Amino acid sequence: MKLKNLKILILIDNRFDEAELLYPRYRMMEEGATVVIAGPKGKETYQSKSGMPYQSDIAFKDAREEEFAAMIIPGGFAPDKMRQDQSVLDLVRQFDKKEKPIAFICHAGWVPISAKVLKGVRCTSYPGIRDDIINAGATWVDEPVVVDRHFISSRKPDDLPYFCLAIIRPLT
Repeated sequence: MKLKNLKILILIDNRFDEAELLYPRYRMMEEGATVVIAGPKGKETYQSKSGMPYQSDIAFKDAREEEFAAMIIPGGFAPDKMRQDQSVLDLVRQFDKKEKPIAFICHAGWVPISAKVLKGVRCTSYPGIRDDIINAGATWVDEPVVVDRHFISSRKPDDLPYFCLAIIRPLT
């Protein structure tokens, strides 16, 4: 259990990608981490892109960076909503300031873009937001997983095995 005694924060909102939420959640739990799901409201049910319901544990505004070892942001279309929430942007900036792992996959790159923390970072994403990544001052590459400093990024659900290993590695 490589992540025993660590807490991992995963962000959620409506229209999240269920694979990009559940696969990392279970992988982190398999390694012994406590996983906390934060959404706009605590104990609220959110729907995935395909309608799968999933409940948050806490509200974004109640998540405290100092309690968590890493943050994971699943893709789907939820990141477009999350990046408009000041609590989420503040939280991402706090993780960045402390150089704690910020992992994002697919469209989730929108969140660190809006938090203005990607300038000079080498990362990947779903190709559809490549221009957004570049316009934020990052270098976009087409690879299954990219680790640059404390940023971990992947393109799509098929990359999840690489993505999760890259999240676990710096925490052990």
